[in-house]
Amino acid sequence: MSSDASSLRKFRFAAGGEGNADEGGARRFVKLAQKAEELGFDSFMIPDHLGNQVGPIAALGALAIATDKIRLGTAVLANGFRHPAILAKDAATIDVLSGGRLELGIGAGWMKEEFDKGGIDYERPGIRIAKLEETLQILDVLLRGQECNFDGKYYQIKGLTGSPRPRQGPRPPIAVGGGGPKMLALAAKYADIISVATPTSKEGKLLLSGVTLEKTMERVDRIREAAGDRFDDIELNWTITTIVITDDREQTAEMALAALDQGFPPNIEVDTKLSVEDILSSPYLAIGSFEEIADQIRMVREKTTMSYVGVFPTQMDAFAPIISQLKGE
Repeated sequence: MSSDASSLRKFRFAAGGEGNADEGGARRFVKLAQKAEELGFDSFMIPDHLGNQVGPIAALGALAIATDKIRLGTAVLANGFRHPAILAKDAATIDVLSGGRLELGIGAGWMKEEFDKGGIDYERPGIRIAKLEETLQILDVLLRGQECNFDGKYYQIKGLTGSPRPRQGPRPPIAVGGGGPKMLALAAKYADIISVATPTSKEGKLLLSGVTLEKTMERVDRIREAAGDRFDDIELNWTITTIVITDDREQTAEMALAALDQGFPPNIEVDTKLSVEDILSSPYLAIGSFEEIADQIRMVREKTTMSYVGVFPTQMDAFAPIISQLKGE
């Protein structure tokens, strides 16, 4: 379902970084965020993994001081790694230190291997989602600087008042990411920003069928149904996983299909056969000249109402000229 231009949100653009060795390590990390600010990105997001990356909470504290305007956030925290009372305290502190620039992204946690390595219980999906729902209710109260009394199945909070009081009112925005129906329904109920992701297999591989425009529109419709009256207040985000600047879109798409046939990239489960057109219209793939990619992003927003575009750390520079084409639209 497409919307008329007047009802569409303005574009926003998110960069990201992990502070891993490929990016030049933790010390280069601050420079990466400063560069994102210079290039015109609206926000800078840090993922949350126990592997090769900086700790997101500590890193956000540093970025709060080292940057001026760019919004700062997490994409997304694994709920199982932290207790919500502690997380609320850290998040409120970062919002104050940054002058009200926090976007708090949180999810159920999905990389079983990391939970196992860290000795943290990795419960079945139903429990992880139920815990996340309790966390979202607790954060909503504590991040308003209010007193929280919560008697849940997994968390109990008794008379705790959120402090420090965040700079943003009524509280910093909360973002939830998801690709499956349960997570999208949960996000629709509580989140201010929803990251519309591609669904994954039980092993954590991305399902190729999920990258098409058609399937993405179905996910947005699911959010629309679950959100009801809230839908217009929710900002929808997605992340472009691959950017290829080329003057021959079709040939590049054919090469991408050939690579998938050969089992590359290995983190994708080929559960369907896609056409060149499927590849070129996918929200998650940006192939073409700067102008063609800008037009494609406009088309995705028109068809899905998604307006908040994220890119991976390694593709920040490649994407910068596209921002200047879309800024303010």
